[in-house]
Amino acid sequence: MSMFRPDLLNGHKILVTGGGTGLGKSMAEAYAAHGAEVVIWGRRGPVLAEAAAEMQEKTGGTVIPMAVDIRNAGAIDEAMEEIFATGPLTGLVNNAAGNFISRTEDLSANAFNAIASIVAHGTFNTTVAAGKRWIAGGHRGSIISIVTTWVWTGSPFTVPSAMSKAGVAAMTQSLAVEWGPKGIRANAIAPGPFPTKGAWERLMPEPLAKKTGAGTGASDIPMRRFGEHEELANLAIFLMAPGCDYLSGEVIAIDGAQWLASGGNFHQLTKLDAEDWEMIGQAIRSTNQKDRSQRTT
Repeated sequence: MSMFRPDLLNGHKILVTGGGTGLGKSMAEAYAAHGAEVVIWGRRGPVLAEAAAEMQEKTGGTVIPMAVDIRNAGAIDEAMEEIFATGPLTGLVNNAAGNFISRTEDLSANAFNAIASIVAHGTFNTTVAAGKRWIAGGHRGSIISIVTTWVWTGSPFTVPSAMSKAGVAAMTQSLAVEWGPKGIRANAIAPGPFPTKGAWERLMPEPLAKKTGAGTGASDIPMRRFGEHEELANLAIFLMAPGCDYLSGEVIAIDGAQWLASGGNFHQLTKLDAEDWEMIGQAIRSTNQKDRSQRTT
């Protein structure tokens, strides 16, 4: 059950990138359930369309799918122009991301760019595309960017993501000051472990999870449990809601205090040997091949 009244976001229009799956879908659905018109972006059109139809049926709200690859700055600007043509956004959630684990010495420039092009460049370009239209039209706006607790601790074996997310956190604090006088707020959420279908398996194949203890339980979380999607959605609603107008420039962790207790990163992977890393490489290549196949069917 939601902690907010169902009409809290009536009159709001919110864009959620990566809104067709996982945490993005959970936040988008929560916004729609509380009266907002929601736009979801992602690379896979059929997945977005299916998710939008499901959310609309469940909430009775309006959810508009748009296939947009945020690695393409031109595509971002065209899609944002289309959105604003029917009325300005009131909120933006930068949720789209990518990540994989690897020894840093094994990374190529292309591997780094695969993450940075989504998390750093894509988030920046999407934010500016909305921000410049808010400023030109004299509109107020609220930005939420999904980061990680690694912005405070770093994260071994996920260096491209750690660097990119730290940049997004810096962007959040910078824009809170620069755009604050224009009526635009910027905050970030740093989620801890929130189970999503397939995500943990891609980052940590089961045999390695058992070897390292990563992702197999909640023993390193002081609250001794994983997060529920509704709990993250409640925070995302609060940050967009009327009455939250004075909160800006904050990076808010929602992880059961995990990062304070253990760093909340992939330090356990120092236990792996060369054979383990070869297994990880094979798992990542297999996942990438499957994803490419799904996008072309």
